[in-house]
Amino acid sequence: MRRSTTMITLGGACAPEQTAAPTVTRRASLLAAALLLLIALDANAAERRPYEPAVFERALEAGQPILVHVTAPWCVECELQRPIVAALAEQPEYKDLTIFDVDFDTQKGALRRFKVRMQSTLVIFRDKAEVARATGITRREAIEAVMKQAL
Repeated sequence: MRRSTTMITLGGACAPEQTAAPTVTRRASLLAAALLLLIALDANAAERRPYEPAVFERALEAGQPILVHVTAPWCVECELQRPIVAALAEQPEYKDLTIFDVDFDTQKGALRRFKVRMQSTLVIFRDKAEVARATGITRREAIEAVMKQAL
């Protein structure tokens, strides 16, 4: 790393100071700004997590708005839904929403709990009760309409 020496005047006396090359300082500043932006954006996004019964029940009892998203890796509709749900979840209006991802193939207990018979199902809870449900929708407007019912 290249260093330069500058002289700083303190009360009439000169003292040498070592300064880092400007590119290193600029890179560090840009990295710090990017990290702060990511933290700020994440604070305004919905929380997304894998479904765990105890965690879901705590969120439900707390009256949090909840989206349960039932998907399967082989499901075409699910592949279309995932990026739409993720993009909507990044919007500040959904910052209080908790999204629980349920795997259709491996979480049979969750399917029974939510009475879900098909993958690509969205179940919305607000104020401790189910308020909306949709299966197989893939249009952004339709998914957004369902998600807004959690607010």
